[in-house]
Amino acid sequence: INILVNNSAEQHVCNTLNEITKDQLERTFKTNVFGAFYITKEVLNHLKVGDCIINTTSVTAYHGHKTLIDYSMTKGALTTFTRSLALNLADKGIRVNAVAPGPVWTPLIPSSFGINEVSNFGSKTPMKRAAQPVELAESYVFLACNGASYITGETIHVNGGEVVN
Repeated sequence: INILVNNSAEQHVCNTLNEITKDQLERTFKTNVFGAFYITKEVLNHLKVGDCIINTTSVTAYHGHKTLIDYSMTKGALTTFTRSLALNLADKGIRVNAVAPGPVWTPLIPSSFGINEVSNFGSKTPMKRAAQPVELAESYVFLACNGASYITGETIHVNGGEVVN
């Protein structure tokens, strides 16, 4: 194993905090955070100098989301996990970075949102559209290649032009 990509996600639309049940919160964290943590922990013993870990976070980690509260929390946790693990593994020569997509057409979208939200999905980005999954692929390839050998603890924002800090 030379490259680990943590790319699992679960999200549920909730209009109020009270709609988020204990079971939903735990399931979302188990999928989005604990999964990445435990897989990374298992793979770590197999990684060597020059290998890398790439986590998928989200634009919601940086500016939140009105109806994806628990999902946004988990993506914020993954962003911090990326930064902290990058510091922890730097002396071992293992790089840790992330990709933070904005709106992307994945199966999560039609299964999470109503027809109105789906029909307008991505329209608020400066590029006025959502990305196709293939438009994110090169970011992962770049972070995994030798051209990114001096990059660790960073996040590439593939979000149609939104500025996030």
